[in-house]
Amino acid sequence: MQKKRIQLLPFVGLVLLFSCVEKKQETAGETKVKVKTTISQQQPVEKTETYTANVQADVINQITPAMPGRIEKIYVEIGDRVGKGQLLVQMESSNLQQQTTQLANLERDYARYSELLKVGGIAQQTVDQVKTQIDMLKAAIQNIQDNTQLRSPINGTVTARNYDNGNVFAQLPILTVQQMNPLKAIINVSEINFSRVKVGMPVNLHLDVYGDETFTGKVSLIYPTVDAASHTFGVEVDINNSQMKIRPGMFARVTLNLGSQENIVVPDVAVQKQSGSNDKYVFTVENGVARYHKVELGQRLGDRYEILSGIAAGQEVVIAGQARLIDGTEVEIIKN
Repeated sequence: MQKKRIQLLPFVGLVLLFSCVEKKQETAGETKVKVKTTISQQQPVEKTETYTANVQADVINQITPAMPGRIEKIYVEIGDRVGKGQLLVQMESSNLQQQTTQLANLERDYARYSELLKVGGIAQQTVDQVKTQIDMLKAAIQNIQDNTQLRSPINGTVTARNYDNGNVFAQLPILTVQQMNPLKAIINVSEINFSRVKVGMPVNLHLDVYGDETFTGKVSLIYPTVDAASHTFGVEVDINNSQMKIRPGMFARVTLNLGSQENIVVPDVAVQKQSGSNDKYVFTVENGVARYHKVELGQRLGDRYEILSGIAAGQEVVIAGQARLIDGTEVEIIKN
């Protein structure tokens, strides 16, 4: 029995040897990973940047008198639309009537003196003195009216009221009037785009409250300096609010179209995320070997990505089979 076992050992060894050789041959035939590829292309890409901002009124006026005094009558409420020159507040004025009466008397005297001057019945100096008194009194009355009859300097909407009739004006403005059309937003743009932003450039806006609805505006002002800490510059955008749907204080996303630029574009399935980091990479095929490339992404363009750096136009990019690849893996390209 012992002899039979000894005789079988060489046979078993041969079987195992041939088995290993066959497996090695099979493995050798499968060392190339099968992948699908496409060619990276260079094409014009619209350069858009989106910024966040709070909508602001283009003009805000605080309605206040020049001096403290008692409020006789407020003619408007919060939310009222007002026109330029409209009387909003009447302040108490005890001497306005007295001044007005005095002006009327002086004007009658001036008219009589002017007639006497024609027939030589009065000196020119007397007429001139009365005329000077009239001019001074008119200026005084106008000053009283300006500070007791408070009018809106703009077309706008009343957004704050801090007093009631009969209150004494102290520090807070009596009313706040804001211009509602156009509105504005101020965004901070990276200095690398300083030469691309132009006054009059159209912009699109989206507000969370209105979902996907698009509003329009244009660049109205470009700040002349760049902030040394953030390396951004301010851009003021006028917002068309003719339908009066937008309100100051709303949160907006402002999109600038900065023109087009030639860049590399690849299918989104070619781009992989590095495990444990935020790095993005693609594999290319060079002479039958996979090559790893860390890439910087730009915009997502539907089912494609803009590549800012990492690969060049015309390279063969892997779009399927990346899971089995490392840098230097031999590959076999499967044609569709």
